Amino acid sequence: MTTFGIIGAGNIGRAIATALARHDISVVLSNSRGPESLAETVAAIGPSVSAGTRERAASQDIVFVAVNWSKLPRALAGLPNWNGRIVIDANNPIEAPLFKPAELHGRLSTEIVADLVPGARVVKAFNHLLADLVSRDPRAEGGQRVLFYSGDDAAAKAEVGALIERLGFAGIDLGPVAVGGKLTQFPGGPLPALNLVKFA
Repeated sequence: MTTFGIIGAGNIGRAIATALARHDISVVLSNSRGPESLAETVAAIGPSVSAGTRERAASQDIVFVAVNWSKLPRALAGLPNWNGRIVIDANNPIEAPLFKPAELHGRLSTEIVADLVPGARVVKAFNHLLADLVSRDPRAEGGQRVLFYSGDDAAAKAEVGALIERLGFAGIDLGPVAVGGKLTQFPGGPLPALNLVKFA
């Protein structure tokens, strides 16, 4: 059985945990302050969510990373080699309160994240929707809320695509990171914050 972890317990991390919990999918939620600080959070989300250390969350088969951009290097530092496990990059190179874009020196944010998780197969997903839309029932207006994803490893993308469908979203594969990562990156891409619905 595939196991799941989340590094980052802010709005997006909690929203992803909520989406998984709706389907009774077990997940380890972690933050920089330790499991004890998440006791109330995991209790409120549901019994399939447990609080764990950053190391425990990172040891799962599929790991969501949802951390403020400036804190990513510290959040991912010192973890064991990822050994081909899947990392879902749910980050955007911007953060409150100023919402000033980070300097990426011409690179895509997912390329930078990939450098921080050596040995991982990185898929970009869950970053383009507002947290409230990630956590809510994706069956909307008679259809399914769209969730885009992209990556350079076909097998990893297939696993993430299957998870997206399991959660009730309409997954749309945007191809490699060079294409999809650019389309969904905020700021700059045309797709972030669009609440799109696919009708059968």
